[in-house]
Amino acid sequence: MKRPSLFLYFTELIRSIWEWIISIPFLKRYQPKKPGDGHIVFVIPGFLASPTSTRPLRKFLNRIGYQAVDWGLGRNYGRLSQVELLSRKLNEIYKRNHQKITLIGWSLGGIYARELAKKNPHLIRQLFTLGSPFNGVDEKNNASWLYDLINGKNIEIEYLDMIENLSTPAPIPTTAIYSKKDGIVPWQGCMEKIEDELHQNVEVRGSHFGLGVNKHVLKIIADKI
Repeated sequence: MKRPSLFLYFTELIRSIWEWIISIPFLKRYQPKKPGDGHIVFVIPGFLASPTSTRPLRKFLNRIGYQAVDWGLGRNYGRLSQVELLSRKLNEIYKRNHQKITLIGWSLGGIYARELAKKNPHLIRQLFTLGSPFNGVDEKNNASWLYDLINGKNIEIEYLDMIENLSTPAPIPTTAIYSKKDGIVPWQGCMEKIEDELHQNVEVRGSHFGLGVNKHVLKIIADKI
């Protein structure tokens, strides 16, 4: 896989701002084919992103009839130990509501979401990943230097199996959303290797930073959830 081009990388911010601007009417007015049933949607932000980044997505989901909740851990610094903590959170949510949960993970958040779905398939209704390089987390990309700077290159031994098996799909309905114009991670790594009745890949046009406000992404989620 090739690292995304420098042009795509350096235009990420301006493209994402434009995508947010043109999506505002959609965020406010779109109504899916069927009304939401009120179940909980658990949203996990990307690497170094805070809950602010997923707020437009959560507000949109709440408006169309779901209970969208933030992951509750602040900024995502990429600590693999958080997967266990999130797993406990999901079990607590399920015990309180007795309804299966939909997971949405953006970038690194999608890698977390896949692992959570694999550990707790009985709790999860559906999984969406947005530009998540689960098939290429060790490939060259335009964010790996930052991850290495903060976390170091040595992964804790208890998480080696997790890293080696990231590409293994979760046994639940999964939609992997990716963009060939992604300036941060190689788009080929954001796709399920094999598509079947449970696992689908869906291409959209847009930036990596804009996936959470991209109206095409929002429509896919709203119509499938």
